[in-house]
Amino acid sequence: MSDIIKNGRIQADDWSVLRLAEGDQAATVALPAGRVIVPLAVWQARRDELRAKAEAGVLGVWLAGDEDPAQVAGDLSVLPVIAVDFPKFADGRGYSIATLLRTRLGYGGELRAIGDVLRDQFFFLVRCGFSVLQPREGKYSAAQLRAALDSLQDFSEPYQGAVDRPEPLFRRQPRNPLRKEAA
Repeated sequence: MSDIIKNGRIQADDWSVLRLAEGDQAATVALPAGRVIVPLAVWQARRDELRAKAEAGVLGVWLAGDEDPAQVAGDLSVLPVIAVDFPKFADGRGYSIATLLRTRLGYGGELRAIGDVLRDQFFFLVRCGFSVLQPREGKYSAAQLRAALDSLQDFSEPYQGAVDRPEPLFRRQPRNPLRKEAA
């Protein structure tokens, strides 16, 4: 069991992420016991079979960077967890997927960043709507993960609007109108 950052706290994680190996078929791959996050292809191939597990809160779906989040739009109410995979740190498509899930599609459940998730990105991942940050297992020691958690507070007032704070700074700050001084 690895540690994750969930809603601003470090916690042990009891979810496993199923990744298809070469030769595995989405329709027939064996699912591990316990809470599992399956690839979109598995969900699409076995939706009827897996729906009850999702409704019971023990099955979620993960999306790759090239998959359209609208493909799960009809299932958002039953999916307790949606994860977005970052195959490498330079792949920013997951930020857009998270923003679309939160804003356009209205997903309110747990949104998890998985894969090559780096400390330098944590603040921006949260701004896009991720509630769970799950770096690769073994990537960070417990002390490094605590320091990463502290780094989420590095920026006290972000200027731009985002999923976590839709109003930009200039809309959040009270303004005093300029007064003309009497001559």
